[in-house]
Amino acid sequence: MKSKNLSERILRLIKSKGFNNIELDPVLETKYILQRSGENFRKYLFSYHNSDGKELCLRPDLTISSILKYAKSNKNSKEKVFYTGNAFRKSYSKKNVVINQIGIEIFSSKNENNDDKEIIDTSLKILRSSGFKKARIRIGNFELFKLLIKKLPIVSRWKSRLIKFYWNEKYFSELLKRLESNLDIDPFVVSADHKIYLKMKKDNSNKIVAGRSYKEILARYENKLQNPRLLKTGKYSAKVIKEFLKIKTTLKDAPKNLNKFFKKYNLNIYVGKEFFPVSNLNQKNYKFEFSTSNGRGKEIEYYNSFNFSIDVKLKNKVKTYVAGGRYNDLTSKNFGLKKIPAVGAAVDLGIYE
Repeated sequence: MKSKNLSERILRLIKSKGFNNIELDPVLETKYILQRSGENFRKYLFSYHNSDGKELCLRPDLTISSILKYAKSNKNSKEKVFYTGNAFRKSYSKKNVVINQIGIEIFSSKNENNDDKEIIDTSLKILRSSGFKKARIRIGNFELFKLLIKKLPIVSRWKSRLIKFYWNEKYFSELLKRLESNLDIDPFVVSADHKIYLKMKKDNSNKIVAGRSYKEILARYENKLQNPRLLKTGKYSAKVIKEFLKIKTTLKDAPKNLNKFFKKYNLNIYVGKEFFPVSNLNQKNYKFEFSTSNGRGKEIEYYNSFNFSIDVKLKNKVKTYVAGGRYNDLTSKNFGLKKIPAVGAAVDLGIYE
């Protein structure tokens, strides 16, 4: 009963902020989940094939369902929506999980910073409306990690790997081990490539091989040969990344501490307040923090920049009550649909169970 009354109170608040209710389909095509989270995520899905042979699954996440609904409507105008319902995931450590959520989203943002602020401000109002007088609000920004990776002296394929698997803590840790120990390249292959490269440099540069000029082929070999093993930059880059991911500070001091870190390693990156879209830090008993690792390790993550989570204490346990962020690239990079600027948050009513 408490959960029902609380849900109704939260919904009244959300409606008063101009968000409109939408109904979400209980199932969606499995490909949309696997394209984002990888084949390994299949083990968490309740999936089946319909009469047409198409693989469907019970929705494991409501945000994906909501933006797919908006994308397929072919709308271009800004929309503020909310929804309620369950997400379904298999669990191998406890009973199968039914996640009871309320979600808010803003699609086709015209002023992203303002919309980011509106989402987190509304989330804080939901927090107060729910009766939590104390909370920890953790802010992160994936864009800062991407800026760091772009400045490190490693080749493009390594930069792509690290950015792609940032959210997957376990696999990312394995990648860092390979980066610092240079285990990703067979030394015999490197040696053979180097011999071919030197031989081609001596030959006629005007030749065409399989439709490509010598100049193009040499450029490809030069890129291949620039790997952590030969340049000895893998260990250095892994060290910088590890140190970056340990940064935790008050949100107020985040720009200062991040700029200090980038200056230490002579990286030309400047961090301003625009990376932290929080309107008011002076909220009694609410502790605002910044963490470069916020949100990592979750089963489904799609944020491309600003993200946040709000932790509360309930029955002597710390639980995440609200989480959200910006996910502009979800539809275009993962679903092959048009790019839709979007930001949102989800309230986990299951913390009361």
